[in-house]
Amino acid sequence: IVSEILRLNEDPNVQGLALDLPESLYSSKVLNAVKPEKDVDGLSSVNLGSLVRGDVYDCLVPPTACAVMELLENLGGKTVLLVGAGGAVGAALQSMLQREGAAIISCPWKAPQLQNELRHADVVVFGSVKPDDVPVSWIKPGTTIISCSHDLLSEKCNYGQKNNPATENTVGSLAIAMRMQNMVKTMERWIQSQQYRKWNLHCLKLQPLSPVPSDIEISRAQSPKAVDIYGQTKAKVRLSLLERLKDQPDGKYVLVAGITPTPLGEGKSTVTVGLVQALTAHLNINSFACLRQPSQGPTFGVKGGAAGGGYAQVIPMEEFNLHLTGDIHAITAANNLLAAAIDARILHENTQSDKSLYNRLVPVVNGMRGFSAIQLARLRRLGINKTDPETLTEQEISKFVRLDIDPSTITWQRVVDTNDRFLRKITVGQANTEKGFVRQAQFDIAVASEIMAILALTTSLQDMKERLGKMVVANDKKGEPVTAEDL
Repeated sequence: IVSEILRLNEDPNVQGLALDLPESLYSSKVLNAVKPEKDVDGLSSVNLGSLVRGDVYDCLVPPTACAVMELLENLGGKTVLLVGAGGAVGAALQSMLQREGAAIISCPWKAPQLQNELRHADVVVFGSVKPDDVPVSWIKPGTTIISCSHDLLSEKCNYGQKNNPATENTVGSLAIAMRMQNMVKTMERWIQSQQYRKWNLHCLKLQPLSPVPSDIEISRAQSPKAVDIYGQTKAKVRLSLLERLKDQPDGKYVLVAGITPTPLGEGKSTVTVGLVQALTAHLNINSFACLRQPSQGPTFGVKGGAAGGGYAQVIPMEEFNLHLTGDIHAITAANNLLAAAIDARILHENTQSDKSLYNRLVPVVNGMRGFSAIQLARLRRLGINKTDPETLTEQEISKFVRLDIDPSTITWQRVVDTNDRFLRKITVGQANTEKGFVRQAQFDIAVASEIMAILALTTSLQDMKERLGKMVVANDKKGEPVTAEDL
């Protein structure tokens, strides 16, 4: 139950949660699992705490308590007896009745003083089903009786003879209406939260010094707002945010560009950060900066980092300039893994038979062979419409296992995220274990990898997988392109 509640808490299409469970399951753990803003039963500790403090308009009130209060009026100076009304609903009733000026007495069904209290009460609220050994004759004529049970949907209670002069009201249907009112309230609050409003941002106060300190000194003098998603100063935004905000109107997009590069840069980052500071902190306009992650090549060169400069910079600048969330390192590893796979495939095809290659690519696992989804896609591209590895002919096996990459056409290079000029042209395969397969290659800067472009342009995880698989890495000896998924 708690797992399902937590799932619904995070569902943006669910604005309110109403629990209809057996009474034995209404534990504190279950009730407090519901987000307070979605708790239409008003039974969570947060909502009850707000009610007791008097913050009635900031919380959701239990529907049963609301129904009781709807039926009562002019309570000032009257005595209200709560019988068998405990737990969250009882606490809510006591708080609301006291606020109306009533004298509250709470009494369990088995209390020895129950008969005396019933004879003197002006209003009696039954919080649970009346036992048979408590006669209605104990209640004085003219007393208002309100019956309510924990189950809001149940109206099976019968509290005695119809000719009793006491007035009796059952809150079942009214409590359901009050619950619906809470649902409407949660929806109204959600709609209001989706309206455009000024962001509640805390702008860091500048403390300019003269002479102006270095960039790193300025960066370390500030304490950015901490987040818990990716360390203390960094976070990633999930793509699911686009779906949640798809109905929001688009904002204005401002591009800061430059056309006169110098060895020290052009100042685009500094201008971008400065614009956001001016718009947000001084003009009270919602805005944020979108900057690319710096490459460590220029960072360790004469140009330096790309976090901006002076009092218009991204902080902490050293984390932004060096590793940030590690995406460039991940791209480097993925790029070089593919480069290693290309050379390894050429080596194995030059030194192994078709059968040996086939056994490596489609191994027997627990006595069975099976093609992967990528291998089945390759078979279809080759015009081989078979799904059972044991049915391929020798010619089909050879066609399947051999890419016949032409080494002179390899366009996929290794990358590194530093300026190392001596890696611009290299020779690979000089070890004895490489069987004399030697060729010229090179290293590019990591951010020049096609994987970086795909990461920037992709719209979803599935879209990224498809784009990565379609990357062309070389041609075969017939001039046909070889892609990453062919490997």
